[in-house]
Amino acid sequence: MDFNRWIPHGQLCPTVPNRSNYIHWIEDLLSSHIIPRDNTDGGNVRGFDIGTGANCIYPLLGASLLGWSFVASDMTDVAIEWAERNVKNNPNISELIEIRKVKCSQNTLSPEGLSGESSYSEEREGLPSSSLDISASEDKSYYGPAILVDVVRDGETFDFCMCNPPFFESFEEAGLNPKTSCGGTYEEMVCPGGEKAFITRIIEDSVVLKQSFRWYTSMVGRKVNLKFLVSKLREVGVTVVKTTEFVQGKTFRWGLAWSFVPPAKKIVTPHVTEKNILSFMLEGIQRQFGAIHVLQSVESFFLAGGASCKLNASSFVVDITASADHCNALLNNDVKYIDEVASCSNVQEAPSNLCFRILVFQQIPGTLLVKGSLQHRDSALSGLFSSIIQQLEASLRQKFCKGKTGTNYI
Repeated sequence: MDFNRWIPHGQLCPTVPNRSNYIHWIEDLLSSHIIPRDNTDGGNVRGFDIGTGANCIYPLLGASLLGWSFVASDMTDVAIEWAERNVKNNPNISELIEIRKVKCSQNTLSPEGLSGESSYSEEREGLPSSSLDISASEDKSYYGPAILVDVVRDGETFDFCMCNPPFFESFEEAGLNPKTSCGGTYEEMVCPGGEKAFITRIIEDSVVLKQSFRWYTSMVGRKVNLKFLVSKLREVGVTVVKTTEFVQGKTFRWGLAWSFVPPAKKIVTPHVTEKNILSFMLEGIQRQFGAIHVLQSVESFFLAGGASCKLNASSFVVDITASADHCNALLNNDVKYIDEVASCSNVQEAPSNLCFRILVFQQIPGTLLVKGSLQHRDSALSGLFSSIIQQLEASLRQKFCKGKTGTNYI
């Protein structure tokens, strides 16, 4: 990752690692074969960044890391000016990024990067406690500048859109943020109705634009909002819903993706999983637990689903063999909601087993690396490998990581 960027005083200074995680998740979505690929563009990936901000962080990351092209939208002069400067300061990728001004009426509010005179020195990465969450029953509509409709031009198509929305309903709510490090303007952090209203408008725009995008995606700051938004997506008749969790230090975010493209006829096929090694970090491990406890919990997780396990305590390895029925049991809880397309009903007749290995590594005190490696990529069940690892990660975090069940993160 090699690019230059400058951010004017008072504007949001985003943390790069969490943004990079979002980019790589979209990369996984595009390569997953869940929905058919469009080969008319010669393999070039084109994205749309909603509210790119003065930092223009997502297009700079996507272009520099993966060679993707972007349309990056925003509405204020300062955001447009500095985003264009940041693009021009990176001539090796500048031709891949178009900065697009959003037309809007006066006194409207905007997504990330839509700047104003007021600013706040609180970091957006930590959200207030659950007691301040917006009730899913409240009906608060978004009003503000255009998001996708009237910004996307006639005939344009994209592989995906992405957004880091304004999380808060009011400046006072944003001020309750417990961590301070990154600045941000009122417009970057606040939207009437908060992120729920903003992302709901993206969903409404997607109903109009339908297959103009292969994937619609957004970052989500509150899990209670994620559940509401998934329910909203089911109402409008999307064909695919996917979610994930982003964790960077003590910061928790969720990713939401959906599509109107009909899924491939065979959801799980050989080679559907292009990555045969997946890993995640467990940070903030409580002191009474060590690598052996996590390893034993890994074994228990898979045994509970009926899978065959072989634990080697000396090398901190568990070898797992799971049939289609075992996969059904392992994914029977949250994956119906987290990854509807990867339902095991698609693989019950698959003749081969899913074989993989889980290793647990001590990184530094309180931090462990858990790595999963797929043993046979040609298995008809290999497409479920990622979802199973995702379920394992959620289970281990809930059991071992500090703050996971606290009120600061939902």
